Amino acid sequence: MSTAAIIIIVIVVLVALALVYSAYRRRDTQRLEDRRQVASEHREEAESRRIAADKQEAVADEQAAVARRQAAEAEERARQARETRIAADAHQERAREVDPDETPAADQDAPRTQG
Repeated sequence: MSTAAIIIIVIVVLVALALVYSAYRRRDTQRLEDRRQVASEHREEAESRRIAADKQEAVADEQAAVARRQAAEAEERARQARETRIAADAHQERAREVDPDETPAADQDAPRTQG
């Protein structure tokens, strides 16, 4: 075989190897880009879900605050009602004490007769 043929064969083999190498590099680069894209999509989804979770948490905190305020208001109304009832009972008792027509407490169970 002539030297020129050997040189052409070597050049063809080197070009073929360079093309194969280039194809592998492009494929690897494409895989990396695909993985970067998938990672970016996952990050965007994570951020979107994080924002949604923060909003839900804020709504829940607000609802809890409203519920605590309403509970405190209900407790205050109940306390005021107890105080009002105690005052009413005291007035009722005082009315019984001063009412000349009121029968003593022991006689309250007996039926009254007018006569």
